[in-house]
Amino acid sequence: MPRVWAGIDAGKKTHHCVVLDQKGRVLLSKRVENDEAALLELIGTVIELAADDGDVCWATDLNAGGAALLIALLAGHDQQLLYIPGRIVHHAAATYRGDGKTDAKDARIIADQARMRTDLQPVRGADQVAVDVRLLTSHRIDVIHDRVRAINRLRATMLEYFPALERAFDYSKNKAALTLLSHYSTPDSLRRIGVTRLAAWLKARGCRNSIGVAQAAVDAAHAQATELPTQTVGSTLVAKLAAQIAAIDEDLARIDAQITEHFARHRHAEILLSMPGFGRVLAATFLAQIGGSLDAFDSVDRLACVAGLAPVPRDSGRINGNLHRPQRFNRRLLRTCYLAALSSLKNSPSSRAFYDRKRAEGKSHKQALIALARRRINVIWALLRDHTSYQEPAPANTPRTA
Repeated sequence: MPRVWAGIDAGKKTHHCVVLDQKGRVLLSKRVENDEAALLELIGTVIELAADDGDVCWATDLNAGGAALLIALLAGHDQQLLYIPGRIVHHAAATYRGDGKTDAKDARIIADQARMRTDLQPVRGADQVAVDVRLLTSHRIDVIHDRVRAINRLRATMLEYFPALERAFDYSKNKAALTLLSHYSTPDSLRRIGVTRLAAWLKARGCRNSIGVAQAAVDAAHAQATELPTQTVGSTLVAKLAAQIAAIDEDLARIDAQITEHFARHRHAEILLSMPGFGRVLAATFLAQIGGSLDAFDSVDRLACVAGLAPVPRDSGRINGNLHRPQRFNRRLLRTCYLAALSSLKNSPSSRAFYDRKRAEGKSHKQALIALARRRINVIWALLRDHTSYQEPAPANTPRTA
């Protein structure tokens, strides 16, 4: 049993470490750089402090990001490390004396919470494939956000000088419309080239439905005869944004190929892909969020709780059965399970039957999907535990009538 507790208030450039003994007395309070040599010196110092008392229990409020180097060094020295979410530290600070907030105080609270609490989870390292996929899927989400922002800027700019063309297409899905904007983004240019030549120009660049896109664009040009003063600068910006979105789409294709390549190496890849609703990206995201295995979860209920799919009670006095969604959960994991459940309605009769039954019970669309996602967590847990692929259950036999 550890008798020395080291709390780390982790940061980007520096960490603050406070070491407590069994009675809560401060043995060490030190700020260290987020550098390997400084962290190794800190680890050695704390281990020496605990040489006479027993093992060290480390605790930190970050389990990734700026604390990644510290976590790796502690794992290399076989040190026990607990994770205390920053939200818990924030609420626990209200129970300590004083209203001030410093890194030293936060580090002491982290160490003290690790000393008193028995429900904290250890930081477990993920396998290499899960780490790679986690980085790639996180980067993919950032790139998608950049794409959404670029499309919003493009539409806002088009509204300044050519609203008819702005409402003619869904630029988030229509590749031909983006190709069109790279060269023909003003009413005059579209009227001059005409439908026939514009369709041929789009077809030569591999665009689908070139005739329909050309017709819609030229019709929008004929609907606006007035040239607005913002047209010259606006059309230049729109062409630049269209090229930027096309480059982002190419980047997304490369990222998806990398995700597929890394995900295919994992031992659970085929199992997750056999589950209806899971494509390669969603399956890779799910794998990354659970750390590559079920080792971090004691039971399927714990996995559902982390995913935000297990309601928590909020009972008080005579009020019982008051269930709500938990406030602390992995939102990215919840989104993955929700989208996979939604997609499974298309090709899984059992998922569709369960969803329809929940809707018949009076559940809303969102409530029924969350219930379906919770049920699917049980299935995924069993598949990964038994290392077997999913098989769609046979439809129930229709009961005979008398």
